[in-house]
Amino acid sequence: QVQLVESGGGLVQVGGSLRLSCAVSGRIFSTTAMGWFRQAAGKEREFVAAISRSGMITNLSDSVKGRFTISRDNTKNTVYLRMNSLKPEDTAVYYCAAKWGTTAMLPDEYEHWGQGTQVTVSS
Repeated sequence: QVQLVESGGGLVQVGGSLRLSCAVSGRIFSTTAMGWFRQAAGKEREFVAAISRSGMITNLSDSVKGRFTISRDNTKNTVYLRMNSLKPEDTAVYYCAAKWGTTAMLPDEYEHWGQGTQVTVSS
């Protein structure tokens, strides 16, 4: 009953920027914490960012702090990931996820997942 659809991925040059969006269906968006994860080829899925229900609490992984920003607009049922100063190591499939309760950094704590959107950073 909860659907998450990511968009905004694509091919970008080193140092460029992208904004990912995740649209959430249903009426539960404002009651859920949201997270962004990414999975590079041959790698495990890793935490990128999370945001609380109200948007008052945010968490970012050390690898993206200072470059990425997570935000949400509950009136639009959408969570965003602004990515600046992109590096080749940011190349991955980016997934949006939702969970009840507070923010978390472990993938298995999230209950709903989107299909992912590819981000490729080229030199």
